[in-house]
Amino acid sequence: MENLTDKRKLSIMIAIMAAMLFAAINQTITSTAMPRIISILDGMDYYTWTINIYLLTSTIATVLVGKLSDMFGRKPFLLVGILLFMVGAFLTGTSDNVFQFITYRGIQGIGAGIIQSSAFTAVGDLFPPRERGKWMGLMTAVFGFSSVLGPTLGGYLIDHLDWHWLFWIFLPLGVVAFGMILALFPKAQRGASTSIDYLGSLFMTTTIVPLLLAFSWAGTEYDWGSAQILGLLAATVVSAIIFIFIETKAKNPILPLHLFKNSVVTISNLIGFLMNFGMMGAMIYLSFFVQGVLGISATYAGYVTMPMSIVMVIASALTGQMIAKKGKYKRFALIGVPIMVAGMGIMVIMHNVPMAVLSMIVFGLGLGLGMPVFSLATQNAVSHTELGAVTASTQLFRNLGGTIGIAVMGTVMSNNLTKHLKEALTSSSAADFSKLDPTVAQQMTAFANPQALMNKPLLEQTQAGLPADVQPIFVQMIDSIRDALGQTLSTVFLTGTIVLCLAFVLVFFLKELPLRSSNKAPAEAEAVDTKKLAVE
Repeated sequence: MENLTDKRKLSIMIAIMAAMLFAAINQTITSTAMPRIISILDGMDYYTWTINIYLLTSTIATVLVGKLSDMFGRKPFLLVGILLFMVGAFLTGTSDNVFQFITYRGIQGIGAGIIQSSAFTAVGDLFPPRERGKWMGLMTAVFGFSSVLGPTLGGYLIDHLDWHWLFWIFLPLGVVAFGMILALFPKAQRGASTSIDYLGSLFMTTTIVPLLLAFSWAGTEYDWGSAQILGLLAATVVSAIIFIFIETKAKNPILPLHLFKNSVVTISNLIGFLMNFGMMGAMIYLSFFVQGVLGISATYAGYVTMPMSIVMVIASALTGQMIAKKGKYKRFALIGVPIMVAGMGIMVIMHNVPMAVLSMIVFGLGLGLGMPVFSLATQNAVSHTELGAVTASTQLFRNLGGTIGIAVMGTVMSNNLTKHLKEALTSSSAADFSKLDPTVAQQMTAFANPQALMNKPLLEQTQAGLPADVQPIFVQMIDSIRDALGQTLSTVFLTGTIVLCLAFVLVFFLKELPLRSSNKAPAEAEAVDTKKLAVE
């Protein structure tokens, strides 16, 4: 495919980015509206499943499709992925209850995983590593653009239209992307018939599912030491051992273990894991700080995180161009990751909106500089015949990093919040309820938890309804809780900062291989380049 004309390649890339945008915007547009949708469907008890099912199915699909696309080509999987996502989106919009909603979101997740895996790998089919950087940067920018547009658009639509339209409004874009891929994307030539690793696929699934569920539920649905979580982790370990044994014997393994003997692949995947670990802390818990500590409404809280996405879009696009021009990539990781560390370090000490915005700008700059590097490094380090498998491994580690990061940081928050909240409400400067009417005191103490801080209209309504002489005591109590939450989130952000520091240390161990100007295997391409030099 790298021998196609530049015009044909450009047309195919537009089709691929249209497919990526279709999947990404349909995910981000629901982020602000999901709580209200689930409330309408009367399914708040199953709210976490609406998120977990998408994560589970997309992660599994991403990993399984990676190797299969190496065998059968990217085009059929791109088409199937878009079709499944469209069907899932349409059906989700027809849901009458939360169980239908969860089922159809699972179908969407499968489609999204297939699109994500096939699209990034298709870039490797079209361009050699030397040219691949600029397109990887643009693909990352598509995600950034969707994270800017999606939440804002979703909030507007849920306020002005029926919620079903959030899942239907971009279906025409899916039809366009499907038609463009069908017409423009070349059909891969099938090689010799090869066996599919069904047993390896099964045990990879039984390893990933309990692992993701364990870290999704730990600290929220169940205690870390509960039988449920320990059982899921035990199932993960047993399945992983069986999976590794199967892969060592399989003729055509779904995830070739020899890839991890390549230091570039292993270190890049570990860095991706740690970067997503830290990134999720920035994305999720900054909203807690802005709404809970600073008291900003949910409507305006999104504008605080928006600068991160905008800066990331610009930085990732420019980084890709510079990598393609210079042929070097490690330097951008050495610059980008410490900038991410600095951004999260600002979060540790921030105490107002300008500092929060500054932290997002700095973090987004580091993310845009560093994130495109590691996918490119792994693809450049292996044979083109294993492009899908190695790209899938990269996305697997990133998904695991995000999931485990959310769980660990949630536990850090929960443990520290209990301590700080107790100190805030029992200190000598705490609000004194002893002289208040018991009914009024009970009404006020109902707000003695951080969740109440997220509902600014209710706080204002409650304060206005209290007697004038009681209102200062209520304000004092709320300020104490805000301080406790602020101290707790500083600890959470410090945890993320330490994790990103570990990622920065690993960058120094990343071996920089020359970016190939051909899709031939590394050794083969090197031999060709040597012959050219000899002739010259």
